[in-house]
Amino acid sequence: MTDKIKVLIADDHSVVRMGLASLLGTAGSIELVGEAADGADAVRKAKALHPDVVVMDLVMPIKNGIEATREIVAAAPEAKVLILTTFGSSDDIARALEAGASGAIMKSATNRELLSAVQSVVMGQRVISDEVAGVLSNSPQLPDLSNRQREILEAMVQGKINKEIASQLNISLESVKSHIKVLLAKLGAGSRTEAVAIALRKQLVKT
Repeated sequence: MTDKIKVLIADDHSVVRMGLASLLGTAGSIELVGEAADGADAVRKAKALHPDVVVMDLVMPIKNGIEATREIVAAAPEAKVLILTTFGSSDDIARALEAGASGAIMKSATNRELLSAVQSVVMGQRVISDEVAGVLSNSPQLPDLSNRQREILEAMVQGKINKEIASQLNISLESVKSHIKVLLAKLGAGSRTEAVAIALRKQLVKT
């Protein structure tokens, strides 16, 4: 990638924004394009500045990180949202993922982990740190899935489309569609995106 990764920081604490800006500034592949002190400001600046990644705090005034994530994903789908939080309940983090965030890590992550997470989400990968996975695993378990359903769910988490899943598993396209319909019902999900978020939240698949 020759172009620099454009990053927008959204956090209501100026000290945190300064620290993140300083860290990101040390990476030659990253360009800080803006900062936001609340969720509403984050949405406005994401629309205006067209960042590749929005590093988003969960707890912010006016609009929280969940609401801001949902609006950014809808208005600027090219922007990836990476949740960076000090603490969050499993429901809060899961709702942010369901809203379209590409990943979530704790603010206790090392500098290297944060930079790696930013680079990974830009490449279309989903990033869930071990600490976040531990928080998400505390929520109630979902009904068991069959081996085939789990294979298809893993492929969905990897971002594969139905045709690719059918080819990978050597089954028909109609069979894939049928399995996905059952998966959505079992997970209580209204869409593939929500199913993927739930799967990550419940640690139903390997990532």
